[in-house]
Amino acid sequence: MISEKILQAMLVELIRRGADFADIFIEERNSNNISMTAGKVETALSGRSFGVGVRATKGAQSIYAYTNEIAENALMTVAQGIGDVLASNRKNDITLNFEEKKIPNRHLFILDPASVSKSERVKIMKTATEGAKSVSKLISQVSVDFWDYDQKIWIYNSEGLKTSDRRLRTRLMISAVATKEGEKETGFFGPGAAMGFEFYNTFDVYEAGQKAGRIAARMINAEYAPAGKMPVIISNEFGGVIFHEACGHALEATSVAKGASVFAGKLGEKVAADCVSAVDDATIPNAWGSANIDDEGTPTRRNMLIENGILKSYLIDKFNGRKMGMESTGSARRQDYRYAPTSRMSNTFILPGEYYPEEIIANTEYGLYAKSMGGGSVIPGTGEFNFSVREGYLIEKGKITKPVRGATLIGKGSEVLWKIDMVGNDLARAQGMCGSASGSIPADVGQPTIRVSELIVGGRNK
Repeated sequence: MISEKILQAMLVELIRRGADFADIFIEERNSNNISMTAGKVETALSGRSFGVGVRATKGAQSIYAYTNEIAENALMTVAQGIGDVLASNRKNDITLNFEEKKIPNRHLFILDPASVSKSERVKIMKTATEGAKSVSKLISQVSVDFWDYDQKIWIYNSEGLKTSDRRLRTRLMISAVATKEGEKETGFFGPGAAMGFEFYNTFDVYEAGQKAGRIAARMINAEYAPAGKMPVIISNEFGGVIFHEACGHALEATSVAKGASVFAGKLGEKVAADCVSAVDDATIPNAWGSANIDDEGTPTRRNMLIENGILKSYLIDKFNGRKMGMESTGSARRQDYRYAPTSRMSNTFILPGEYYPEEIIANTEYGLYAKSMGGGSVIPGTGEFNFSVREGYLIEKGKITKPVRGATLIGKGSEVLWKIDMVGNDLARAQGMCGSASGSIPADVGQPTIRVSELIVGGRNK
């Protein structure tokens, strides 16, 4: 598509103009997005995008530009424009030769999305809709969104790196609304993977719809949750969103390099209870947040973030790594070519412990069981959070007694890590989209069932 001679000339121009590092990110993406409400397709969009992102760094300065023009003069104009911002004396006698780095593909697929018709996608969506509606007559509305995309990337840099990757991802998002006496409750389930269309043979789509419908139907009949400080048991899968939001972002070099993180300067120190270990692992085959290389061309890897309560690592990209004097951990990510890369999570989760979930519940005299988490807000610099509980239950005398709704969990991520006193053996992950400085990206969250000894629960006192 673009000759290596032009790419070479662009990078040489940037180094001549004073950059200490430069890279080029080329992306081609084919995507499909379908929305359905009440069993009828509302929107169906397919598209192809192509673009080039160019970055140059000089010390603590980073300059980024992008274009979807691939003519030689247009590309050189982008490089020259960045060079003008660098505004340094030219360096002469620069040579650059690319050496291709091939990375083994861990994320194999069977059915290319391009081979799948729209009608096959719609059939999946209708099955999910039927599953959600089958749960209860109280289900008043079901909406389903289907995404898939095929992303191909090529990366070149001033160190002579030449590498590429192909990423297929697909996701089904089911939202069910239950209505009773003028009130509404919503259930949601959104499985996804770095796979082709064969993903829909790995789980029961009808049951996935039922899962969303069941949450809504149970919560519409529930009493309101009590308020106050109490033990909270947070279930596996999407329960991990609290660690992701309240702690994970504070472990990204984007924050750490600026000193804007509660974990800055704490490598090797105790930051959590002994029973807490957490990793970020982009190498898990076909996981939603996985990739063979990051968006700077560094091979991805499994990064131990916290081990038995000790802070072991941050998530680091090249640019922030230079500021910190540390190497990249393969954690540079971006939404697409329009965004400069920075350190981001991939598949981030708390590791399993020794307890069965039933043991954790049985050892809790009174508290809240947060079965499914909803949305929330976090203050990145402090880790203070406020999350809604989509599906909650009251625990009394070591048993789950009744569903409760309207609960929120309020706390501070770095403090919650110390209050986790029981960790289950039922690790599971769930899928989501993570928004930050480099756009919105696929990310897995996860954990086993955990107990936080004390957490503020927002609810309604009688």
